[in-house]
Order: sequence, then C-alpha cells, then structure tokens
Amino acid sequence: MSEGGTLPASLILVGAGKMGGAMLEGWLADGLPGACVAVIDPNPAPAMAALCAAHGIALNPAAPAEPEALVLAIKPQGLEAAAGALAPLAGPDTVVVSVLAGKTIANLKDRLPRARAVVRAMPNLPASIRRGATGAAASPETSADQRRKAHALLSGIGLVEWLDSEDLIDAVTAVSGSGPAYVFLMAEALAAAGVAAGLPAEVAARLARQTVAGAGELLGQSPEEPGTLRQNVTSPGGTTAAALSVLMAEDGLAPLMREAVAAAKRRAGELAG
Repeated sequence: MSEGGTLPASLILVGAGKMGGAMLEGWLADGLPGACVAVIDPNPAPAMAALCAAHGIALNPAAPAEPEALVLAIKPQGLEAAAGALAPLAGPDTVVVSVLAGKTIANLKDRLPRARAVVRAMPNLPASIRRGATGAAASPETSADQRRKAHALLSGIGLVEWLDSEDLIDAVTAVSGSGPAYVFLMAEALAAAGVAAGLPAEVAARLARQTVAGAGELLGQSPEEPGTLRQNVTSPGGTTAAALSVLMAEDGLAPLMREAVAAAKRRAGELAG
C-alpha cells in the first residue's frame, strides 16, 4: 500500500553516508528547509559537510532537541555503540525510521527504550540515486500521522510499499533488497553469452549494460505489465521466442529465481536481530 505524507517539522539524521546522504538530498529537493534538520555523523564526507553548510543544516550539534523524526542510517553494527547517545533523542512522540538491515523493531526498542513509534524500512541500492524500492513496517504504536511522515521521508529515495507485518521484511530483502545484484548478474551473464556468440568482450559488455539499463528504464516508465512488455517484443517463431523457450522452460529462469529468493529470505531471517 502506498500513501502520501508531509515531511516532519524537525528531524535528526544519524549517519550521512551513501544512503543517509541520498535521503537528505531527497528531502531538500522535496522542499524541507535545512533549518529543520540536524545531522549526526562523526566523520562526514567533505561533500556532506558542504551540503549542510550550504543549506544551514546543523552538523553534529552539541545538544540537539528531541525531534519529530529520528532517521537511523548508520551501519547496523554501529547501533550498539551509538544507542546510548541516541536514546534521549527518541522520545514517545518521535517517530524512529530505521534503514538498518537486520535490525528488528523489537531490537530497536531495546536500544531506544523511550521510543514507541518505530518504522523499520528496507531500501535497496538504487535509493542512492533516488530510484529505490523500499518495504516498510511500523510498530503498532505508530500513529497515522507519524506513518505519513515516515512515508514522506522514505519516498525521498523512491517507491515505498507498506507491509501489514514486519515478518514480510525478509521477503522484501530477498526480492528488492538483494534484487539489484540479480540484475547486475544478468548483465554479466548476457555479456558473457555475447562473447561466447562471437562478440568482442568490450562490445558485448557495452551492449549488455545498455540493454539492461534501457529495458529497466522502459519498464519504469511504461504503464504496461512486465509480461505485456515481454510479449510486445516477442514475434512468434522469431529470435526472441527462441531464446525465451529456453528461459521459460520448466527448469528455466522462474524456478531458479524462486530458489534464489527463498535462499535470500532464509539468510535474512538468520541474520535478523
């Protein structure tokens, strides 16, 4: 389910690396005044420090006030060390939005004991260019208004899909979280197949890369379903149909993808904590 939302009047971003930085740039592009934001990052990149200075964003303030939203974008393994300093910022009226892979809502509440409204989100790598796909789940205490604010924050990096249960986060991880790697592998495999078919390696690599990128852009812009787009480029008895007869065979791509996603989901469950 998707829904609209308005950005919070005050927020603190913890961690301004690639993901946190992309989120911040998205919020600013969506009209959030820099004066509403504070960034906590002990080692900000020069570009991030410059961005904060240009927009009047407080960088590592000495005593930040409790915000409407606290966004956690640090490395998951850094939560334990940071929790003591962050706990006072996550009050009962603050919505905590976490993009920390593997950290459950219960785990976050243990580290931030005053927090009630907690949103766990799983974005993916294209979020770094604001083309991400994010699955999100909220704690029962999260109000409709807080959820709308969380949606506005997460939509700054792309599509947001709300889940009825946090239990579905592992499936999101397996499909969209790890999914970009599957697409990159497809580009690799297509290029290798081109070389096997006689193309120079550099030519095959460029053709495969642009084919995957172009098809993805078409898929993103077209209102048609993927199956319809596939059918539109498949002439009966033609070359595409010959290739698809292999990929769509009983032991072809579909069962292999199911097995891959199932393996990723199992591993996500093992790593959660």
